[in-house]
Amino acid sequence: MRSMVGVLALCLATLASRALAQQAKPEVQTQESQAAMTPAQALERLKAGNARFAASATKPRDWSRKVAATASGQFPFAAVLACMDSRAPVEIVFDQGLGDVFAVRVAGNVVNDDELGSLEYADKVGTKLIVVLGHTGCGAVKGAIDGVELGNLTGLLHKIQPAVEAAGCHDSKSDACVTSVAEQNVRQSMREIRARSSFLAKDLDAGKIELVGAMYDVATGKVTFLAP
Repeated sequence: MRSMVGVLALCLATLASRALAQQAKPEVQTQESQAAMTPAQALERLKAGNARFAASATKPRDWSRKVAATASGQFPFAAVLACMDSRAPVEIVFDQGLGDVFAVRVAGNVVNDDELGSLEYADKVGTKLIVVLGHTGCGAVKGAIDGVELGNLTGLLHKIQPAVEAAGCHDSKSDACVTSVAEQNVRQSMREIRARSSFLAKDLDAGKIELVGAMYDVATGKVTFLAP
């Protein structure tokens, strides 16, 4: 009898703890947490997230509850201009959840008016950090090195040509060359963001927001942030 009572008590305790867990509100970005975060803290959060991802130690998330928790609004702390490469999904490689980051993706992480407008919006609504994220083995970079021409892609690849010249190499079969051009392309995009958006330049100069460059290694899952 005592054994049965003990088992019943344990079952009830387990059910109660599950009910409490279900009632707990999932962790999401709020207007208050966004406002309290500094650009340096935003950067550290991304670094910590990528370290978890690379170590196969990502946070467990209840995505369905995250959907409900973010339905009424979003307050991302960072915006990432990244390549469209399917191996480098922004939220996953930085181990972030719904409502945490704005992901602006285009082949070769190049800058145009649409991307700039998206980043300006991110700044306007409180984002503290802009990251330009390139990656190893980038197909767009290889295409630019080889001078590929293909419909509307031709103009996009032309935007990467200054990075090819800056890297001083022209071998798309060389991993080192492709990575060097990709890094130069990240720096070029960073320069264009500041030069072509007076709105962002003003907030960057005021320290309201920070702009950094980074490279994602598709072979290791690690992000390396570039020195200024």
